[in-house]
Amino acid sequence: MFRNPERAMTARLTIHSTLAAAVFLVAALPAQAGGDMVAGQTKAAACAACHGANGNSASPAFPSLAGQSAGYLVKQLTEYKAGTRVNGIMAGMAAPLSAEDMDDMAAYYAAQAKTALPAEGQDAALLAQGGRLYHAGRPGAGVPACAACHGAKGFGHPGAGYPSLHAQQAMYVDGALKAFRDGARANDAGSVMRQAAKGLSDDDIRALAAYSASLR
Repeated sequence: MFRNPERAMTARLTIHSTLAAAVFLVAALPAQAGGDMVAGQTKAAACAACHGANGNSASPAFPSLAGQSAGYLVKQLTEYKAGTRVNGIMAGMAAPLSAEDMDDMAAYYAAQAKTALPAEGQDAALLAQGGRLYHAGRPGAGVPACAACHGAKGFGHPGAGYPSLHAQQAMYVDGALKAFRDGARANDAGSVMRQAAKGLSDDDIRALAAYSASLR
């Protein structure tokens, strides 16, 4: 329960504003044309060095692309190429790609099965903390539940443009959340992720990253 009614109202308005922006974005997202998965496999060969065979990354620093929605992948590649999502390596990789190339590669990765990450050595207390935040958020800090947009099992909502977090590399998720929180990443339409992450501490982010990696 909130002891301060004004604080409670502010928290609720923040969460409602974030979710309202999310609903607006569903209607605003453009439809994605289907790509050629066979052509995409050939075009994506160079991506395997970082993102792994079939898009299952073996490195905690690089995200897995397997099972990610095609629309989300096309959006990220387009923004790397345009410079609205900033990463020197990915800007160079995306620079020569045509829209057709992006569609094909995205179709290939979207069709690949995601491999669950190893469960050994996971911190039970950290996972519990992450699970609470993921499913319930923290209304007092204006932090919405991740599950509201990314789904209870982290599979995302492709039609709305919300990516899968299911079995995603924890180090990558940690870095992405901090980048949104700190304003270093700003390619989230409607500032949805920047608003959602701004109330998270480093410990919160570490817990959420560990929990999303554990989703099966």
